[in-house]
Amino acid sequence: MKSLIFDTSLQSSHTLLIPFEIAEPFIINNQKRVIVKVSFKDTYIEFHAALIKRNDQFFVMFSQKKQKQLGILPNDSFKVQLFEDNSKYGVEMPEELDAVLQSDPEASDIFESFTDGMKRSLIYYVLQFKNSQTRIDKSLIITENLKLGIRDKRQLIKKL
Repeated sequence: MKSLIFDTSLQSSHTLLIPFEIAEPFIINNQKRVIVKVSFKDTYIEFHAALIKRNDQFFVMFSQKKQKQLGILPNDSFKVQLFEDNSKYGVEMPEELDAVLQSDPEASDIFESFTDGMKRSLIYYVLQFKNSQTRIDKSLIITENLKLGIRDKRQLIKKL
């Protein structure tokens, strides 16, 4: 499933207003996680997001970092298209974390027992590191802490 391409602008410093007619088919199909493609001038980015309903309007979060990547300023108009998100976690799993979890069934089972939001939170944490070795190291810390019984997100990412 995908939406039509539509023109929009920033709703606030970090949100995009999604017209009801664009959001409705996704909501009807219980598809609250979407892939958002934003095009501005000759560049585009794609990212995973949640359709958020507030006061009968739909939004997606659009970070200032992503805006800066595209060179979008507060009054700029740009094109957006939504796609169905069929990924397991609502975000792409980093290869490094996936490999570490596959090599450790006990940690993997614990990870899978978490809420989807908690899983995404840990995935986003690992994704913030550009260096593959750092991603592996952070993934190993998380899996070791999972096996130690740590469940608090802030503690899970700390080396003990």
